[in-house]
Amino acid sequence: MNNDSSSRIVSRLKEWIAAAAPGAKLPSTRQLVAEYQASPVTVQKALRTLTAQGLIESRPGVGTFVRAYRTARPSDYGWQTAALRAAPTPRLLNSGAMRSASNDVIAFHSGYPDRELLPERLVRAALTRAARGDAALSRPPAQGLPELQSWFAHELSTSTPVGVTPPQPSDVVVLPGSQSGLSSIFRGLVGHGRPLLVESPSYWGALLAAGQAGVRVIPVPSGPDGPDPDELARAFEESGARMFYAQPNFANPTGAQWSPERAEEVLRIVRQHGAFLVEDDWAHDFGITAQSVPLAAKDDSGHVVYIRSLTKSVSPSIRVAAIIARGPARERIMGAQAAESMYVSGLLQAAALDVVTQPGWQTHLRGLGHQLQSRRDLLVTSIREHVPEAHLSHLPKGGLNLWLRMPDGFDVDQLTKDCEAAGVLIAAGTEWFPAEPEGPYIRLNYAGPNPGGFPEGARIIGEAVKGLLGS
Repeated sequence: MNNDSSSRIVSRLKEWIAAAAPGAKLPSTRQLVAEYQASPVTVQKALRTLTAQGLIESRPGVGTFVRAYRTARPSDYGWQTAALRAAPTPRLLNSGAMRSASNDVIAFHSGYPDRELLPERLVRAALTRAARGDAALSRPPAQGLPELQSWFAHELSTSTPVGVTPPQPSDVVVLPGSQSGLSSIFRGLVGHGRPLLVESPSYWGALLAAGQAGVRVIPVPSGPDGPDPDELARAFEESGARMFYAQPNFANPTGAQWSPERAEEVLRIVRQHGAFLVEDDWAHDFGITAQSVPLAAKDDSGHVVYIRSLTKSVSPSIRVAAIIARGPARERIMGAQAAESMYVSGLLQAAALDVVTQPGWQTHLRGLGHQLQSRRDLLVTSIREHVPEAHLSHLPKGGLNLWLRMPDGFDVDQLTKDCEAAGVLIAAGTEWFPAEPEGPYIRLNYAGPNPGGFPEGARIIGEAVKGLLGS
């Protein structure tokens, strides 16, 4: 009898709870006893059942309440399908290079350097000082802190040859990361539906930004020495494009660095076609056996739009970058940037400026180059020993990555899955091609955590490769 009464109370209270707002207070036990003509023991049993089902919660001395967080009915977002219609651009997801990795895997996939390669002491001290200053409570100028603008301009001017006018601080626009800058450039200087030339392969984030801006991407083949000048000229002529996006120094993913002769030829072609070259100097601080020499330093006529980021070299939590652009192009970019972010956190700008102006910054960069070289060489040696099927076309002189060609017809997506199942994360090269891949590639980051695990990681990759090749 008690069981039947308890079940009846549970059923009736469920109906009451379903109609009540989260957090609503249930009637007291005395009221429930009177309402359902049941004993206090039966009512308490019903309440315990509802509590176990997660529908109510008891607060001693206060009462019993409908749980504020309970299992909700499945949401129906079908109306949004009709409202949004077809996607304006192909759906582009974040790269596998952005995946987080647990400590028990060997991670070669990331696009960022490991924490031990960052100037942690400088960053922590800079953030502490910035938090105590005016930057923590005031709105900075839209174009950036004047002192940080001056620093970016000075950095580029140190490479400017005699006879070329160096950039001025007023040419600098500070950004919340270079990804934001790419979006502003493509929207402000190219425009929806217009053509954009890009190296192939190229940085996946630039391809993502171009897709979201609605520009039409046209690939230009690029090798260890840079893009083919004849192909670049033909692409300009056939497409009518007025912009070429490239990474002349330690390109992501290939690690390629343009020769001075190739850089001069590319700049000549860009000028000849009255176009812009977007120079993404993402790896400026990651030289190993060579240093980044910005092409923008040789141009004072506004053809080169230069981007430099501090996010990877200072800290991924300090998303600060800058565009250096001259003439009306800068105003177009400023307009597009203001619509997206208005201004960059003054606190982050002050911290970034503090880090790069400390004497310890240059000391850190010198040590960083040596660390990257030892990691790169260790991974190259390990790959050559355990994965002889992978071909390294050139040894990168800087940057963070190795770009490996696999045998023709090789399934790199399956290799990625097999390696992950064995505890190793790698990046399939398909994400870096703006059109069909020219072949099967994988990208390995030698700046990742636990370099002591590189040989074991290479061994696991080698076993997975052999398994797919049937040998």
